[in-house]
Amino acid sequence: MTSGLEAALADASSPSWTQRVRAGRDLALFADVPEAAEALVGLLLDVEDTAVTRQTAEALARVGTVAAVRLIALAVAEADDNQADWLQTGVYDALVGPDGVPDVAAACGKLSRDQEEAVRRGAADISAWTDDARC
Repeated sequence: MTSGLEAALADASSPSWTQRVRAGRDLALFADVPEAAEALVGLLLDVEDTAVTRQTAEALARVGTVAAVRLIALAVAEADDNQADWLQTGVYDALVGPDGVPDVAAACGKLSRDQEEAVRRGAADISAWTDDARC
């Protein structure tokens, strides 16, 4: 494991919300690594600070890979209404930024055929959000 990944994994469980936000951004690039994926879902569902949820979702949406969007979909399926709002805001932030991310919709299309029902449900929600962002 690279030292950057190890450091980000350590930050993911920090009591400091700013360190957890940084971990979410850093780990987004490792969405396809199982240890990172597990930590990222935890950050997406952070119970202590909505900034962690929002900024981790944005970072993953900016990465835009199927692996990254799958983690957002998993979190959406488990999220309460408040968390879901912040996940949506994070995805929206990535889509409407100066370098918007069209890959999210394509990733959702692939995830609509995922083996896990929770992923398919979450991907359907994210897909609807990407439609809203285009208006």
